[in-house]
Amino acid sequence: MRSALCALGAAAALVLLPAGHARAEGQEPDRDFTIEDSRITESSGLAASRVHPGIYWTHNDQDAPLIYGIDSRTGKTVATLTMAGVGTPRDMEAIAVGPDGDLYVGDIGDNLDGSWDHVWIYRFPEPKTLKDQTVAAKQYVVKYADGARNAEALMVHPKTGRVYIASKNEDGGGLYAGPERLSSSGTNVFRRVDEVPWVTDGAFSPDGERLVLRGYFSAQEYTWKDGRLGGEGTAVGAPFQGQAESVTYTPDGSALMFGSEGRNSRVVRVERAGVEPPSKKPTEAPGGAPKSPSVTPAGGGENGNVTVGFLVLAGATVLVVGLKRLLRKG
Repeated sequence: MRSALCALGAAAALVLLPAGHARAEGQEPDRDFTIEDSRITESSGLAASRVHPGIYWTHNDQDAPLIYGIDSRTGKTVATLTMAGVGTPRDMEAIAVGPDGDLYVGDIGDNLDGSWDHVWIYRFPEPKTLKDQTVAAKQYVVKYADGARNAEALMVHPKTGRVYIASKNEDGGGLYAGPERLSSSGTNVFRRVDEVPWVTDGAFSPDGERLVLRGYFSAQEYTWKDGRLGGEGTAVGAPFQGQAESVTYTPDGSALMFGSEGRNSRVVRVERAGVEPPSKKPTEAPGGAPKSPSVTPAGGGENGNVTVGFLVLAGATVLVVGLKRLLRKG
């Protein structure tokens, strides 16, 4: 059944246009890439390395304690990390990098919407060398002040180090703040501090001034003020993806990287509106005149494909959610 769901999402994605987001693969870091590792079939979280330029950490939505380092230049796995000291994960859904240089992994999924009275966060230093290795991880017990729930988004503020979780509910979820410092010896109670839409992942900008939350069809970027969302948020041009599960900022904060589940899943870069990469300079045409970037105009046929693609994706997502519910009931 799981393979059928992946195939359904992939079929929907095939009819969708990149809508101007796509970049050439294998040329520069932090551009579009395809995850080539056949072991990664359910990439459910994404985090940009702070130690190794161009490397993105991800993991499967399953019970193996494995984290994969993917080179965005090639799409190839350059490191496989095995977490030791954390037991058997249940439903890993998110990954983030903290200001301390540690990787935080959220084993926070609960497809039965509250069947587990606690979930876990795993934490370990980002390795200095890229190779297959075992890493010693700390395990933190997490409970919600208002009862158990399903979640797929874990965010670590890049300045304060505070951990946040966004619960997942199609009618709207909650944003939960953890204690100022996580404790590995007791229970960490997360308290609801704000309301969020239907969320499958989220990430803080590197400067800590923005928070992006994505769902199956869209993404919103919010200002971050006094530990809460500022305003209603601004829509981000998220790409259409078969099973939209992950998002992170590039290390320089100039763009967002969107990922999805599925074999050979694609990670797509989307520029942030009004933000220029620090190293980006305008190209010049002969004679010194600035050269405008070339844009291929979309004709009527392309617009039609986008509309059809959106409808197919919408139908596919409804089927995916419906089938998952049936599986839970069964």
